Amino acid sequence: MIIITAPVPEFLITTFQNKGFVVLYEPEITYDQLHEEITSATGIVVTTRIKLDRPLLQKAEKLEWIGRLGSGMELIDIPFAESKNIKLISTPEGNRNAVAEHCMGMLLSLLQNIHKSSIEVSKRIWKRQENRGYELDGKTVGIIGYGNTGQRFSELLTCFNATVLAYDKYKFDFGAGKIKEANLDQIKKYSDVISFHLPLSEETTHFANEEFFAGLEGKPVIINSSRGKIIDTSALIKALKQNKISGAGLDVIENENLESHTKEEKKQLKFLCSRPDVIVTPHIAGYSYEAFQKMSESLLYKLNINYTF
Repeated sequence: MIIITAPVPEFLITTFQNKGFVVLYEPEITYDQLHEEITSATGIVVTTRIKLDRPLLQKAEKLEWIGRLGSGMELIDIPFAESKNIKLISTPEGNRNAVAEHCMGMLLSLLQNIHKSSIEVSKRIWKRQENRGYELDGKTVGIIGYGNTGQRFSELLTCFNATVLAYDKYKFDFGAGKIKEANLDQIKKYSDVISFHLPLSEETTHFANEEFFAGLEGKPVIINSSRGKIIDTSALIKALKQNKISGAGLDVIENENLESHTKEEKKQLKFLCSRPDVIVTPHIAGYSYEAFQKMSESLLYKLNINYTF
């Protein structure tokens, strides 16, 4: 049996069924409900909603593989899964272009004051001189994390004649043309834009903290489409108030369950959303219709399962 815990295209379900699998399609299944069902599963498809921790995986006696639609495996107890010889499959190829385009959209909107001026016009305020924007052409963009989405974003940026300074702790010798390998100090010193494309781990949690923002020499635009906890929200707000950055495009925030927000988290989100130089979107960067299809295609490919639409 294969359990699918999130919305997926119909062809993924029918492909599994045509291969002889029983499919339990429960896109709203809870953690507790999954405890009851996972004992019979040989495969499970997840996104960012269900945490596959040790207690849950201990019950998965027949589980052979975990398929993650998208990127980021922080909700899976990877060491324990590997100790049980469970194959781990992620599909970042499926949504890397969607994420890169979303980052580009937020960036262009901030540089050209599209978001700001649109809000003003809705209030019958018509300002041209005050909303003169900046072109991306000739700018320097720092990319922190050079995996699938970081690389794809860099490709889009070079079409705008932007220079990319890319930093990845675990990758080397990838620079070419307008894409330059750089260290963090160089990114902080020269970047007009800094975009984060990091997986969430103990090492990367609050990577952008007060010390990070204090070390900036320019006033870059900050873009984050990876995970909310990569940026310390308090430090980001302080940087905005102190005019250390020119704005922020955030597709992710530290706590995305708005119903569980503390008083302080409500205050922080209200502040960010009140700023004309900040864009906050609800974790939709990798959620395009095309990515919805391509992530499932990638999963089937990595499972060596042929499919037809």
